[in-house]
Amino acid sequence: MEIRKATMADLAAVTRLEAICFPAAEAASEDSFARRLEVYPDHFWVLMDGDTIVSFVNGMVTNKPDLCDEMYDNAALHDENGGWQMIFGVDTHPDYRRRGCAGKLLKHVIAEAKAQGRKGLVLTCKDKLVPYYSKFGFVSEGVSQSTHGDVVWYQMRLIF
Repeated sequence: MEIRKATMADLAAVTRLEAICFPAAEAASEDSFARRLEVYPDHFWVLMDGDTIVSFVNGMVTNKPDLCDEMYDNAALHDENGGWQMIFGVDTHPDYRRRGCAGKLLKHVIAEAKAQGRKGLVLTCKDKLVPYYSKFGFVSEGVSQSTHGDVVWYQMRLIF
């Protein structure tokens, strides 16, 4: 399996995978992914199994320390020189879960953010995933301000 940066040619595939991984109220739209790929393609990574995207991680860079809902759909908030790598989603096809795919991608993204001189990474997740992200060095900061999809999210931060 190979990790590479996503391109606009991946738009339909990442949109389909997002719809498989998240309920409709939480899933990003094709338009949102298109804006992300246009504005910050260097912060959108895919894990390939041959010609198939089996997992992906994406998110903007900002100087704002906390992930807020506006960031998901407003790609203009991206600041390439920002200190924090936000992670909007860690998507893995159900057939590839529990095989280390998400972990491989997360380790890659963490290494890239560190090499770029970021302060760290921030993501939000549901309570059941707090222990998973903790394995990578993320620390829970409690319930997030996010109300995305009418779900309770926990903000996790990894500081370098």
